Amino acid sequence: MSSPILTNRHDFLLLFEVTNGNPNGDPDAGNLPRIDPNTNRGMVTDVCLKRKVRNFLELFPPARESEAENGYSVLIKQGAVIEREQKKAETHAAQAVPKGSADQQAEAAKNWLCREFFDMRTFGGVVSTGDGVLKGSAFGQVRGPVQFTFGQSIHAITPLEVTITRCAVTKEDDAKKERTMGNKHIVPYALYAAKGYVSPAFAERTGFTEADLDLLFQALLHMFEHDRSAARGEMVVRGLYDFEHVGTQHPNNAEQNKREARLGCAHAHVLLEGVKVALSDDARAAGKTFPESFADYAVTNTWTAENLPRGIKLDLRHAGSAIGPRQG
Repeated sequence: MSSPILTNRHDFLLLFEVTNGNPNGDPDAGNLPRIDPNTNRGMVTDVCLKRKVRNFLELFPPARESEAENGYSVLIKQGAVIEREQKKAETHAAQAVPKGSADQQAEAAKNWLCREFFDMRTFGGVVSTGDGVLKGSAFGQVRGPVQFTFGQSIHAITPLEVTITRCAVTKEDDAKKERTMGNKHIVPYALYAAKGYVSPAFAERTGFTEADLDLLFQALLHMFEHDRSAARGEMVVRGLYDFEHVGTQHPNNAEQNKREARLGCAHAHVLLEGVKVALSDDARAAGKTFPESFADYAVTNTWTAENLPRGIKLDLRHAGSAIGPRQG
């Protein structure tokens, strides 16, 4: 049975930590951990987070029910040629709507790409290259319903450069050397927060479903567990707070509830700011001004069933529990 298209707005907060690792190296800075020069707070790009989600999907794709249902292939991956898939979409569109206009064929090609590729219908993409019907078409730029902000560390970070040695050499010219030297960059410890937004209006355009949303949250919760490396040995998701807009009206007023759930029942920043992260009392009492582990943090969810804004349901995806929606 196919999953319905997403109809409710979601805003979510993702908390994740790194210990002695490099969560997102900057190629323009010798692969140093990304950092905001104004605040010295660490940064992780939205592209990096999307890469982790895509990697998870490549490892654990759900079974596809039929060719007519959504597929779970990944378009943006190592070695992929986007134009190759774009041409497949245009060929399919030409067969599906042989007498259609250029716009109709371009829309059919866009729909095929969104149906086949999870990341296209989730994050969107640009597929307007080549000489086919998508070139220059409004359907060649797909805006996805899910958007991430950059992740930012709660406190300033202190990147370390660690020198390493290797007993083997890479080049023949270095064969007489006993060993070669190299460097690694790590963050001793940092807790990062990233925000995400899911729009049902754009979900309708790409065919993003309720099942896709559940899969996205599953990927976010497990994305670091299968992405281990020396640079990312200890990265852990510490919290995933999902605010779902469900509507403020009585169930008998279904149409108004549907409109409110689509539009939203509260401002995203108000909801997300209700989850507060600060140094714990024990860390302050010990005189710490920056954290050394997650134990030095106090994460406080100030939302309860009594004060949560009407029309909002809070799913604590990391804990498997929920709060609200508030009645009355």
